[in-house]
Amino acid sequence: MEQRLRLNEFKALYKTLKTNTPWVDHLLLGVLVFIENILINNRVKVELDEAIKEWEDTLPPPPPPIYTETPSDTSTKLPEMRLRAPWVVGTDDTAEGG
Repeated sequence: MEQRLRLNEFKALYKTLKTNTPWVDHLLLGVLVFIENILINNRVKVELDEAIKEWEDTLPPPPPPIYTETPSDTSTKLPEMRLRAPWVVGTDDTAEGG
């Protein structure tokens, strides 16, 4: 796996810190690539979190649920209560298949 620096700041830093000793240069390059990857991942995470937050702020609030209560003909004589989302089209009878 080839190690490359992607950001110009890290490329310039590597050029200034570079020595003529190959193993030291390779170690320096590895450390800079590691730090650069952490920095890039952090920048991406922050940008995405901010974009998602801005997008969520533009969404309208969800509508309140619909509450219905109908009298029951059962032996307990308790009313039938339903709570459903307003964006669901139809009744619960069609959802149950009958």
